Amino acid sequence: MADVKNPKVLATPVNIIVGSHVWVEDPDEAWIDGQVTKITGKDAQIQTTNGKTVTEKLSKIYPKDLEAPPGGVDDMTKLSYLHEPGVLQNLKTRYELNEIYTYTGNILIAINPFQRLPHIYDSHMMQQYKGAPFGELSPHVFAVADVAYRAMINESKSNSILVSGESGAGKTETTKMLMRYLAFLGGRVATEGRTVEQQVLESNPVLEAFGNAKTVRNNNSSRFGKFVEIQFDKHGRISGAAIRTYLLERSRVCQVSDPERNYHCFYLLCAAPAEEVEKYKLGKPQSYHYLNQSRCYELVGVSDAHDYLATRRAMDIVGISEKEQEAIFRVVAAILHLGNIVFAKGKEVDSSVPKDDQAKFHLNTTAELLMCDVKALEDALCKRVMVTPEEVIKRSLDPQSATVSRDGLAKTLYSRLFDWLVDKINNSIGQDPNSNFLIGVLDIYGFESFKANSFEQFCINFTNEKLQQHFNQHVFKMEQEEYTKEKINWSYIEFVDNQDVLDLIEKKPGGIVALLDEACMFPKSTHETFANKLYQTFKNHKRFIKPKLSRTDFTIAHYAGDVLYQSDQFLDKNKDYVVPEHQDLLGVSKCPFVAGLFPPLPEETSKSSKFSSIGSRFKLQLQQLMETLNSTEPHYIRCVKPNNQLKPAIFENQNIMQQLRCGGVLEAIRISMAGYPTRKPFFEFINRFGLLCPEALEGNYDEKAASQKILEKAGLEGFQHQQLSSEVGLTKIFLRASGGTARKSTIQLYNAVFVLIYLVEDSLQCERPLSISSPFVETGLRAMAARREFRSMNLNKNATLLQAWWLCRRAVVYYKKLTRSCIVTQTRWRGRVARRELRKLKMAARETGALKEAKDKLEKNVEELTWRLQLEKRLRTDLEEAKAQEVMKLQNTMQEMQKIIEETNALLAKERETAKKAIEEAPPVIQEKEVLVEDTKKVESLTEEVESLKASLETEKLRADEAEGKYKELQESSEEKRKKLEETEKKVQQLADSMRGLEEKLANIESENKVLRQQAVSIAPNKFLSGRSRSILQRGSESGHLEARAAIPDLHSPSLNLREPAEVEEKPQKSLNEKQQENQELLIRCIAQHLGFAGNRPIAACIIYKCLLQWRSFEVERTSVFDRIIQTIGNAIETQDNNDILAYWLSNASTLLLLLQRTLKASGAAGMTPQRRRSSSATLFGRMTQSFRGAPQGVNLSLINGSINSGVDSLRQVEAKYPALLFKQQLTAYVEKIYGMIRDNLKKEISPLLGLCIQAPRTSRASLVKGASRSIANTAGQQALIAHWQGIVKSLGNFLNTLKANYVPPFLVRKVFTQIFSFINVQLFNSLLLRRECCSFSNGEYVKAGLAELEHWCYKATDEYAGSAWDELKHIRQAIGFLVIHQKPKKTLDEISHDLCPVLSIQQLYRISTMYWDDKYGTHSVSPDVIANMRVLMTEDSNNAVSNSFLLDDDSRLPVILRLISTLSVTLILHLLEMLVIPFSVDDISKSMEQIDIADIEPPPLIRENIGFSFLLPRSD
Repeated sequence: MADVKNPKVLATPVNIIVGSHVWVEDPDEAWIDGQVTKITGKDAQIQTTNGKTVTEKLSKIYPKDLEAPPGGVDDMTKLSYLHEPGVLQNLKTRYELNEIYTYTGNILIAINPFQRLPHIYDSHMMQQYKGAPFGELSPHVFAVADVAYRAMINESKSNSILVSGESGAGKTETTKMLMRYLAFLGGRVATEGRTVEQQVLESNPVLEAFGNAKTVRNNNSSRFGKFVEIQFDKHGRISGAAIRTYLLERSRVCQVSDPERNYHCFYLLCAAPAEEVEKYKLGKPQSYHYLNQSRCYELVGVSDAHDYLATRRAMDIVGISEKEQEAIFRVVAAILHLGNIVFAKGKEVDSSVPKDDQAKFHLNTTAELLMCDVKALEDALCKRVMVTPEEVIKRSLDPQSATVSRDGLAKTLYSRLFDWLVDKINNSIGQDPNSNFLIGVLDIYGFESFKANSFEQFCINFTNEKLQQHFNQHVFKMEQEEYTKEKINWSYIEFVDNQDVLDLIEKKPGGIVALLDEACMFPKSTHETFANKLYQTFKNHKRFIKPKLSRTDFTIAHYAGDVLYQSDQFLDKNKDYVVPEHQDLLGVSKCPFVAGLFPPLPEETSKSSKFSSIGSRFKLQLQQLMETLNSTEPHYIRCVKPNNQLKPAIFENQNIMQQLRCGGVLEAIRISMAGYPTRKPFFEFINRFGLLCPEALEGNYDEKAASQKILEKAGLEGFQHQQLSSEVGLTKIFLRASGGTARKSTIQLYNAVFVLIYLVEDSLQCERPLSISSPFVETGLRAMAARREFRSMNLNKNATLLQAWWLCRRAVVYYKKLTRSCIVTQTRWRGRVARRELRKLKMAARETGALKEAKDKLEKNVEELTWRLQLEKRLRTDLEEAKAQEVMKLQNTMQEMQKIIEETNALLAKERETAKKAIEEAPPVIQEKEVLVEDTKKVESLTEEVESLKASLETEKLRADEAEGKYKELQESSEEKRKKLEETEKKVQQLADSMRGLEEKLANIESENKVLRQQAVSIAPNKFLSGRSRSILQRGSESGHLEARAAIPDLHSPSLNLREPAEVEEKPQKSLNEKQQENQELLIRCIAQHLGFAGNRPIAACIIYKCLLQWRSFEVERTSVFDRIIQTIGNAIETQDNNDILAYWLSNASTLLLLLQRTLKASGAAGMTPQRRRSSSATLFGRMTQSFRGAPQGVNLSLINGSINSGVDSLRQVEAKYPALLFKQQLTAYVEKIYGMIRDNLKKEISPLLGLCIQAPRTSRASLVKGASRSIANTAGQQALIAHWQGIVKSLGNFLNTLKANYVPPFLVRKVFTQIFSFINVQLFNSLLLRRECCSFSNGEYVKAGLAELEHWCYKATDEYAGSAWDELKHIRQAIGFLVIHQKPKKTLDEISHDLCPVLSIQQLYRISTMYWDDKYGTHSVSPDVIANMRVLMTEDSNNAVSNSFLLDDDSRLPVILRLISTLSVTLILHLLEMLVIPFSVDDISKSMEQIDIADIEPPPLIRENIGFSFLLPRSD
């Protein structure tokens, strides 16, 4: 196998000359570009862009494509130079533009952005990729999932998506996105509130806790492979899912390298709540042997305690009971204690016992947790039973063997626990055993090569070798299928297979795995004997390398590079004994969960120990995985980690280059290079090389024929040369440049060579010698000289005349051009000056208004602040008064105390005097000690009281200071609240305007609702609910209106009768007499015909209105005429495709609705107050349910509120009863329904054309690129170029003519076209942002020409019918305007966002700027500084999911209305939601239409002679 690390496999030297721009290898940057300054033999001197001068062999440098698009290419097979540096530069260019996805043929490369990019994963993006051909839109993970789904549906074959990459590359996130999209396509109804995708994702925390660990490269590395099967039924809907796990790294349970960690669950349990830790007798992770082999115990930024609780919650979600969870963590704790059981030599030879009391404690704890006997556990670890034909021998194990037995039990316990968790999760999700197809998503670890590589890396790389072989075979197959589909001549493409590496590893009996198993079965084998066996067996194998300075290491040359393995622990990590003692011990555990992990074994396997190796089991699982993959159609996603710092916007070339090799991307490119790597569609080939054969592009030409002519002109048609070969397929030109010769340069080179050969041969023919006589020759020479001189004279004369004519012509052209330029310059300058003046005036006006508004605000603020200041002064005054009062109280208290002290002192003085007198009078024996003691106590007590008063005074002062501090805090908080209050008032003011009108309408309709309320109360609640449910369930069409057939039968069902049959018997009413019934029947028959129009008035509507008015149908309690009219309209519009019929009935229904709106009023409306009306929730519910019951599909609650227009005097007001009001509501619903049908018919008609209008036809692309002189020379060319746009204009014109012919009110016509143009804007703009080929200069000119056609149509349609439709195209107009300006690099972000494209968001501008490419003039997009500023703004706003989306919604009002929903009442919410579909109300129609005079309407012939309709005849004055 060729070494992929050597880029020679991708390309060979080209003809490089001095001045060529090339790529050269660099130790730091992998590849760096430079320019050749000198060539000496086979060496070249290159001046690199970093200022260095290097010398490199010509065979190791590669050409740089100077014509590569500045934003890179989305498919790397389109690169002109397909080599390592070209691939790396393309990925780097796209990554800098946040384009993280890139195709390599059918392979998707995904570079982890290490930041949130929610706008590329939202539902709008999924909708865009649904059903889109692969490669038509920008590269995306959704495109791969969509291809897999479509292939499954169309070919009835299961598919798989293989997601690979190293730890941290984003495999898990990519897998989540794939499942989201497949759930979006499959669309199964959620089970218990959760979809299949949600259930799979909810299982991730559990699998990550027990299957993920910290490695050198990733803190959350999956140490197992995961194959998620999304199961589908025959209809393509998700029917179930299953998770298959592969290759769990069992050895990690017992052996961990520094600075890695064991599985997360051990650390989570140690960080559990204290009661959990005490229950399992656990301590810190440092105290356990299975965890302290590495010094890493905690992860930065990760809380194990928090993750423990999250894992327990996830277990609850996936259906693991509390009892099972407790048992699971008992097993985890038991494994930790098991690892701390240390053995020492026993009294007997080769025996072992627990080393000390600590070991015995862990032994007892392990037995307690596993609920088994302590002595039996010790025997199972320290002894073995050997069964012989004669007897059963119990043999003791030495400490080393006992340790191996202990570790084997721990690994078996953990692996079976993990398998149990996977089975439990699968049962929770729900599998479909009868599934027809599946789409599997494989998330497995990628190729690993560390400084120290052990048995784990060996198994992982073995897996990747298997997957790489599968990958190579698939890529090779795709290449052959491409050539067969295009029907080109091709020979077998050789590619290097890695079967020899697989044989080296897995071949029996001499492969590495087989030799490892053999070594494990011999007790005295060591890693040295195993290594020597490898050296002897594979000493001549080209893939096996023995290092010179090691006795146990070995190197394998993998497809991704050489990996050095250390075999020190291969034997220990491969051993996996199925020990009968372990099985017998835990199979009878008192814990049902533990016993279930060890079900009984068959009799023959339970009597003796049977060796089982992890390597063999690994190989078996891998074989099963490959069988699954081989039975499916594979798709590949290669995830790449751009840097090891896990930070955004850092692109490490060396790191990524290694990952591309490991992922097989470069190998896929090498296979492509072996065939025809350059594949140009005909139109692209013509655009690029059409200059070589201009005559092939004249007039209307066939792309294939023109491409063949270009090849013929260049001499390359069917040409097979050592330098170049080409083939013409059905849709593409295939080129192969042997030796790495640039395709474009070679074509031009050969063309030039052929011309040169022709000229040389012609010259030789002219100078061929003639063998004739000398005189004849002399005569001939003189004649030749004379002729030459004559010819020279003629040439001079002609040249002089030609020069004079040319100079004259040039002067004339220059003069005309100068004149035109002056006029244009003057015009533009005047326009610029005028715009500047206008801008100044606008700014002045705006500033004036802003100043006035600011002045008003300031005045309000001043008033409010003045009021607050006064309030604060008052509060402060009160506080000071309170303080003064407290001080006064204290002073009074002190004065009283002083008085008491003075009185006490006076008493004390008296007592002293009395004492003195007593002493003087008393005999000498008497002492005065006792009296003095009593007086001293009183003084002391008084002194203490004074001190306490002083202390209380100080305390009061402190309290006063604290009160003052709190006052200041309250003052600050009140200031903050005041600011918040101002902001809230602004928001309230914004909502007040929208709510005011709605509340007025709500107040107006209550006059009708009094009657409705009375009728609704008599209907049972279950009927309300059923009617409402039916109405809601019937809403299904895209526009939000319903099927008439589903609604109308419900209108006339028995449930509509307002009285029960028994009630009808009790209170009989007289039905209409036979004559009235005949008149109604005749009226229905009459209006079922097309009656036409009288002037601009629909006859049917006027006849219906006059009849109903004459018969007083509006004032009766019960009548069937309304239902029959509604049914007639419903039957007439049942066929939705006939726009003429729909327009006819829209005109009639809207006119009749207008007449009813201006005539009907509800009886008893004056007695109800607005407060009463608004507070009646029961009435509101009744009105809602009744309108749902009675209205046909699409009925909108807000349009029930037709208020009475009192300004019409010619129509008398009629107090309407319930049937009339219900009829009006039903008629309103039909107006909305017919309007929606007409609008949707127009959408369906123009939708196919919109997809063609966003991109110029390929046959016309070349003419767009050629330049002004050859762009489009005549009107016929223009018509052909914009044929699709003219198709849209034609459809619009036909619809407008149909609506005008049926006298549809202009208001409704304007609304239709406004919504249609909004639809056009959304479709074109979203398509533009998702397809890079559309963001070109020439395509912008094409779309601009098409938009001019729409503008011309709006001008012809006039404002009466087009209205503001043209303004709805603002997004696509500004985007196209940005594409076709020439000076993009000179524009600042402020000019772009405020002057050129004020409507577009930063995300949209960034998307267009990075996707732009100029195929006409070679101009560039905006400057890098502008791109960087855009990226900064996007990063600052990255938390806003709405602003992150660069696609437009189908209705731009949706986000605004959704933000209002939380603040509005139910009625207002319903009204706002209706506005999303039907952008008008009955009031809008009423206000927009003029008064209708129905007096002179002639009745139709069918009823003209009938005496019952004589009132319809016009009366003469």
